[in-house]
Formats: sequence, C-alpha cells, structure tokens
Amino acid sequence: MSNKYFIPEGKDPQTWEMAQKRVEFKRHFQVYLVVNALFWMLWIMGSQEDRSGLPWPVFPGLGWGIGLVFHFLGAYGGTRNNSVEDEYNKLMNRKS
Repeated sequence: MSNKYFIPEGKDPQTWEMAQKRVEFKRHFQVYLVVNALFWMLWIMGSQEDRSGLPWPVFPGLGWGIGLVFHFLGAYGGTRNNSVEDEYNKLMNRKS
C-alpha cells in the first residue's frame, strides 16, 4: 500500500485510502462537468457559420472522459493492491 495519504491515528489505512480516492474522483468529475459545460457554451455562442461535422467540444469531452473512467475504476473498482491477497484467500478457503 502506498503512503500517499496522511492517515489519522486510529483509522484503518486501507479504508482511509479508498475514501480519499473516492473523494478525489468526485472532485475530478465535478471539474469535468463544469469545464465541459463551458466548452459547450463557448461552442454555442461561437461562430454559427462553421457548424458542419462534429462539434469540437466532443473531442476534449471524450478524451477526458476516458481518463475519468479509469479514475472511477481506481476509486470504485476495488483495490488492485490486494488482488494477490484476495486470490490467496480464495485458494485457502477452497483448501479447507
């Protein structure tokens, strides 16, 4: 487990780290929504002459959205650090 986060005394380190990751994801998602809303407003208020093809805000939204999906998976998709430990525990449970 990384020691990236300050862990208050008496708190479970794994649970605290997961809580931190989820809070960071929620903030990231909020920024994504605000910035992409601004992009769309700029596009709507911009030149009416060049409206052929896909609107340009689609591209940063999709690119950033891919990163947001990976951030979500890291925050809510379980802990990759414990995958070996989880697999070991499954094997031990089958053995007994």
